Amino acid sequence: QVQLVESGGGSVQAGGSLRLSCAASGYTLSRPCMGWFRQVPGKEREGVATISSAGTTRYSDSVKGRFTISRDNAKNTLYLEINNLKPEDTGMYYCALRDSYFCGSNVDSPSVFDYWGQGTQVTVSS
Repeated sequence: QVQLVESGGGSVQAGGSLRLSCAASGYTLSRPCMGWFRQVPGKEREGVATISSAGTTRYSDSVKGRFTISRDNAKNTLYLEINNLKPEDTGMYYCALRDSYFCGSNVDSPSVFDYWGQGTQVTVSS
């Protein structure tokens, strides 16, 4: 059974940084496509970044240059480095895994992901 457990969220001031982690277990593909999404109440879940089996990364325009997605295959852990945080980055951040090596070209496609974590809250104050 696939399990994804996020950690690293918190409350920070604008301009600050955070590093989110997602510990993954129970999956059969080596280095599957994984991604980070975020959601605020009343809005749909938004794709933030994805990373494929080959290490190809993609980002939404709103976070490009500030967020970095990476993975440590030996630790089965996905990361999201967030710099220069803005109040609009506030939300629940979810880790997701797809039963495929490929993520596709569209970052904002939550429907193609098969497994989800419970989320970690990021709150940015101005």
